[in-house]
Amino acid sequence: MAAVRRSAATLRIMGDALLPAQITEAFDHEPTAAQTKGEMLVGKKTGTSRIANSGMWRLEATKQEPADLNAQIAEILSKLTPDLDVWRSITSVYTTDLFCGLFMDDMNEGLEISLASLAALSSRGIKLSLDIYSGPDASAA
Repeated sequence: MAAVRRSAATLRIMGDALLPAQITEAFDHEPTAAQTKGEMLVGKKTGTSRIANSGMWRLEATKQEPADLNAQIAEILSKLTPDLDVWRSITSVYTTDLFCGLFMDDMNEGLEISLASLAALSSRGIKLSLDIYSGPDASAA
């Protein structure tokens, strides 16, 4: 089985009452991007305006080619507190996931997520969300 060509990973913390500054303070780290519910957002590529329907705090990992979700998980978590009480205080209130894009060249590619990575996500209450793109259209994403 060939390795997945490329991966992207972003930690997302979401909720209607989320105030990004509170998450930044709890983690002592700035997000890649953040928004509050009701904020006017302008698309970087499209220039289209929309109103944020929820608050969100995001931290992106470096894209990996070939895909390496374990490295991306380690990169994100190394920037944030290891204090599980802080994580529980956040994940008990807000929806939290690691949103991953997997970009394949062929229809049969794969990767492994280590037990250490899965344990690190689980202990912090982080769900793993995967978007998988295959074939020629995946190259354009």
